[in-house]
Amino acid sequence: MTVPVAWLGRTSTEDTQDPTLSLPRQLRNARAALPPGWVIVAHFYDVESGRKELHERGNSLAHQNFKIPIPRDGSVTDLLEEAQRPNRRFAAVICESIERVARRTYFGTKIEYQLEQAGVALCAADEPIVTGPRVKLATPTLTRRIKQAVSEWYVLQMLELSWDGFIEHISQGWNVGKPPYGYLAEKVPHPVPARRAEGRTKHRLIPDPTRASAVTYIFQLRGLEKLGYDAIADRLNLDLAAYPPPEPTRPDVALGRWSGSAVREILRNPKYTGYQVWNRRAMKKGGRYNDPKDWVWSPRPVHEPLITKELFDAVSTVGRKRQGSRTTHGANAHPATKRSYVLRSYVYCDICDRRMFGKTRHQISYYACQPDPNEHRDQPWFPDHPKSLWIREQILITPISRFFATRIFRPNRRCHLTAALEAARSADGAGDRIAKERATLERTIGQRQARLIRTLPDGLGGDEANDPHLDQEKQLRDAIHREHAPLGAQREQLTEQLAHLRAPKQAVSAADNAAVPDVLPHLDVDLALVPEEIQRQLYSAFGLEVRYSRPHEELTLRVTIPDYLLDGLMLAAHELEP
Repeated sequence: MTVPVAWLGRTSTEDTQDPTLSLPRQLRNARAALPPGWVIVAHFYDVESGRKELHERGNSLAHQNFKIPIPRDGSVTDLLEEAQRPNRRFAAVICESIERVARRTYFGTKIEYQLEQAGVALCAADEPIVTGPRVKLATPTLTRRIKQAVSEWYVLQMLELSWDGFIEHISQGWNVGKPPYGYLAEKVPHPVPARRAEGRTKHRLIPDPTRASAVTYIFQLRGLEKLGYDAIADRLNLDLAAYPPPEPTRPDVALGRWSGSAVREILRNPKYTGYQVWNRRAMKKGGRYNDPKDWVWSPRPVHEPLITKELFDAVSTVGRKRQGSRTTHGANAHPATKRSYVLRSYVYCDICDRRMFGKTRHQISYYACQPDPNEHRDQPWFPDHPKSLWIREQILITPISRFFATRIFRPNRRCHLTAALEAARSADGAGDRIAKERATLERTIGQRQARLIRTLPDGLGGDEANDPHLDQEKQLRDAIHREHAPLGAQREQLTEQLAHLRAPKQAVSAADNAAVPDVLPHLDVDLALVPEEIQRQLYSAFGLEVRYSRPHEELTLRVTIPDYLLDGLMLAAHELEP
């Protein structure tokens, strides 16, 4: 009697196994294990990982990259679909070993169960194949489950050991993958003699003398001028000799110029800080970026840095701050645009912490904040936010110009900085005092409530407690009412006192480098008379942030002068010199 059988094979990804050798071997072993009269009539196989989710299995086209000498009837998914049809070509399925079906026990048993429900037996070449109406399956099933569990344990152990090996690899300073733009690979003979004999090497990163300066320049443009990716690419394309564009792995797709995506890749790469970083991208999930908290950093710098860690951290926040805002001056490209706003992207509403946008009424420029009820109704600040608040541009330009003239470019700016730091320290002291007062008032309220609660179980005192004719429950309610009424009034009074205790906002002022103010030039200039392009370059260089508080009618101006951007700040300031 002839029994038609389908063969199921699988190899892992093409970079770890040779499917032209593995699959024919699996088929040969499976054919040799068949009982007399059993014949393989269909061939289903895949070149993919056995740890994939079941719904993802069978979608790989990796088998097309090899000349596999076996006709293919489909994938494991096609096998399961045909098994459900009444006109299927096979009565049983055979594989070389049960772990070839799946590397996870759950998926392996699920495939086995689906075949069993369809009346198809799943056999393995390394297991006894027994047939008959009274076959004993207890011991073979136990053996198969143990093998599946061991197979899954083995894969997990290898993944964990491999992960630990990569961590040690980067801790020692070895690079993984292609060297990033701006670095070259310093090849070192492999420490394992057998691999060294094969010509294998490991490599560390060393600066590329012709491209390293481009990386530093890109980070400066992003950190100093807050330029977008495309704007930085345009700046680099002005001098391709000084800033050679990246060369892709495939020369036929090279653009011969800088692009915004190439700039973005550089700005996202933390290896330029001198640290080795691994696991930034999930290559098995399409190359998407992992969460930065999942990155693995070397414990210390292991190669020459092209930027500082502080600059990388500062640049990584630029995208969130300037999201939805252009960095270039002048009007945008929209045909309805009639004018531009010099303070665009620098003014924030202090209530909702959102950027204010420019509007013009009767030829007068304003900056407005108008929340959308449909979008912001659930925000905690929405009930206290006016429907619309506006402030004139001229009202902002005047104090900003005065701020730069007196606090940044005047000889006595050191005195202003010292006074601001003293005020910040005083505010810190006031904040501590207010915090203590708030804690005392909160304890007072809590203690009075606790005393009332403790007295209730003790019953009532006085004549009321001895009067048997009074309803005990009514006595209790009356006593609670008498005690709670004055307590409620006291609570309202204390709560009102709490409401008036509001710690003032602390001035965010840090003089990490006390010499920074002294190296800036002395200028006497009215920014209102300076062209918009120069103004915006100056504001971006100093990281200007203007916060408008409508309830208090206050403006808060904040600038940042990091020491690693001093050279760029000096250039921006000299643009203002007559």
